[in-house]
Amino acid sequence: MGEYGHRYGTPEFSVELENGKIKAIQVRRGAPCGASWKALDKLIDMEADAAAIRYGLDVQFNCSADPAGWDPLWGKSPVHLAADVHFKALQRAIRQARRREADGHE
Repeated sequence: MGEYGHRYGTPEFSVELENGKIKAIQVRRGAPCGASWKALDKLIDMEADAAAIRYGLDVQFNCSADPAGWDPLWGKSPVHLAADVHFKALQRAIRQARRREADGHE
């Protein structure tokens, strides 16, 4: 998949925290529709756990998938699945940032 596969796919982020709040976020890999990038604007300076929840919701508003296209395997619309996937990916990046911060690497 080359550069496309490197840039687009299952979301992956790098997060910097300061006093428990989001200081910076980098999208390492995101959704091809652009929702991974578009939904980041409001997260800077938010408390990290609240930011992860907010991000999942905002991804739904920026996702170009058909919300009526219910997936029988997942039991969700693609928009809701996108929200869950992005929420969990950001949570993972926040956990990694907290570990780095605790280890004194941030």
